[in-house]
Amino acid sequence: MAAMDTAQIAAQVSQLVKDCENYRDELSVDRIKAMEYYDGIMKDTPADPNRSKVVSRDVRSAIKKVLPSVIRTILGNDKVVEYQPVNEGDEAAAEQATDYVNFVVFPESDGYDAVQDAAHDALKLRNGIIRWWYDKKRKVQVSKHTGLEEQALVQLVADDDVEVLEQEQYEEQIDTPQGPQPVTLYNVKIRRVSEYGCTKLAAVPLEEFLIHPDAISIDDSPITGMKTRLRRSDLVEMGYDREKVDSFPASGSDIDEEEEEFTRRRDAFDENDSIVKALQEVDYYELYVKIDADDDGIAELRRMVFAGGLAEVNLLDDEEWDEVPFADLITERRPHQREGNSVTDDMAEIQRVKTVLMRQTLDNLYWQNNQQPIVQEGTIANPEAVLNPKFGQPIRVNQGIDVRGAIGYNTVPFVAEQSFGMLSYLDQEATDRTGISDASSGMAPDALQNMTAKASSMIEAAGVGQTELMVRTFAQGLRRVFQGLLRLVIKHQDKPRTVRLRNQWVTFDPRQWNAEMDVTVNTGLGAGTRERDMMMMQVVGQQQEKLLAAYGPVNNPYVSAENIWNSVSRGVEAAGLRTPDLYFTKPTPEQIEQLQKAQAEKPDPEMEKVKIKAQADQQKAQLDAQLQREKMQQEAQLETQRIQQEMALKRYQIEQEIQLKRQTNAMQMLTRDPVSSVNIGGDPG
Repeated sequence: MAAMDTAQIAAQVSQLVKDCENYRDELSVDRIKAMEYYDGIMKDTPADPNRSKVVSRDVRSAIKKVLPSVIRTILGNDKVVEYQPVNEGDEAAAEQATDYVNFVVFPESDGYDAVQDAAHDALKLRNGIIRWWYDKKRKVQVSKHTGLEEQALVQLVADDDVEVLEQEQYEEQIDTPQGPQPVTLYNVKIRRVSEYGCTKLAAVPLEEFLIHPDAISIDDSPITGMKTRLRRSDLVEMGYDREKVDSFPASGSDIDEEEEEFTRRRDAFDENDSIVKALQEVDYYELYVKIDADDDGIAELRRMVFAGGLAEVNLLDDEEWDEVPFADLITERRPHQREGNSVTDDMAEIQRVKTVLMRQTLDNLYWQNNQQPIVQEGTIANPEAVLNPKFGQPIRVNQGIDVRGAIGYNTVPFVAEQSFGMLSYLDQEATDRTGISDASSGMAPDALQNMTAKASSMIEAAGVGQTELMVRTFAQGLRRVFQGLLRLVIKHQDKPRTVRLRNQWVTFDPRQWNAEMDVTVNTGLGAGTRERDMMMMQVVGQQQEKLLAAYGPVNNPYVSAENIWNSVSRGVEAAGLRTPDLYFTKPTPEQIEQLQKAQAEKPDPEMEKVKIKAQADQQKAQLDAQLQREKMQQEAQLETQRIQQEMALKRYQIEQEIQLKRQTNAMQMLTRDPVSSVNIGGDPG
């Protein structure tokens, strides 16, 4: 089989679009009702004539409670998205892509408005749609310039994109140090034609979004796109041929689509206004179709643009494409369905019942405050005084008539107080159905009433849990948005760009990045109160301090410098301050390396303790040895002194004994007989 020609492709696309439009019109009924309930318009609960017309705004109240938490939790972070490397060596590129998309591309693309609008649609209308594209247009500016000197004029018209429309030359006297001098000046009118391009994000109105009824997701749909209305001037700015654009018929009338659009926009305009052709609106289709145009058995994705209709002559673009630039966002999943659950689905019935109860309650109070008079016919001279009473106005009765019998009041029982209990029950039922309470909006449940801390914590945990599930479900859909945004940047930015980031000029060159990086959407700390978030970060900080004390700051397997910065920055964000850089400075990799090197060179405290203990033991041993030596020396000295004393004592004793011996001998000699002494000298006989 031969490949299909353009007419056959257009016919198939036209049939697919009809299926999508029928599906859109079926869903339009519920969406119109949801928008009317949000705005307090309840056509299915009409008020009785001359009765209260009050409407309970429960849908609006629930959405306005939970929406701030959803937006704060996702967009309140310093980094909404983080890109993760998929190949070795992509780490630096992933970090650059994270900074570039968060701080430059996402704000420039009106990303904050797009995410907030999509979240609002998801909560109110079941689904929120975000599209991304590279907006490249021709811009025409006409300006007048007066009093230009010749050099300034040359510089102004030197650009090839500038065309001089009018020029006026004149002379004027100006004061100079040499006196008044004539100078030639110029007045010019110029037209500047320039081309510009940037990435864009926007929430798509659901009445403009087209998806096949059999699809469970965008990836599963054979056709995805949007139908909107653009002025002919917009199409020419987008680069399409003017003659071809002028040949397209103006937009027709789609009753269902217009009704939903009017309900959403809540304004009216006259379709019969006479406007110039450049401002006329035409139907614009931007479609991403999976179709086997080349008959190879595989359906390829093609981007097809039609204007003014879906015939072959209306085809403006037809080319193969790489992705469908739409993301379908929900806050509560319906298994095996593309549509999600909305807050309106849970709250519509409660709003109807509360509206009826509130009307009946107010009507009963009105009867109590304005009782219905009973007047006997012909007894009151001035009936207006009873029907329209005024302060101090007399009521005149005929002579002989008892006033108490002439005027009475119909007694209506006061039953309004019975409604208050039912209204409280319905409020609790709404909380049980949606999980949306004061805690969901970031207010502690005990802030406005006397409640124990434990009961407050239980209520807060119940509400926060369901809100966190909404946030994480919504963030899961945002991954597709940021993947597409990164691909746009890599595809269309063909030269490096230098921007100011954190008070420094940084150059980004996305051409070298990997377009298939993993994406993580940061969902913040939680959807509860700021006090709860700050308490969580305090717990994290305490755990980090313990691990740092146990394992040290260098080569800590549990806590790094990046972990500490994340803890500090998230703590600042939890306190409601968006920019942590104003209060703390994130260390650079060089500073971290120097700090780690200094910490590595710093002695180990445990080793220092061992060394100090060893030195102390050595000093103690030396002191003990010295004391022992001194003791031994003292003992030796004492022993020597003792020996010397003993020897001296012995010498003294010996000397005394010798002296005593001498004295004894002397005494003996003195007391010996003299005769005996003479006979010793000779023999007498």
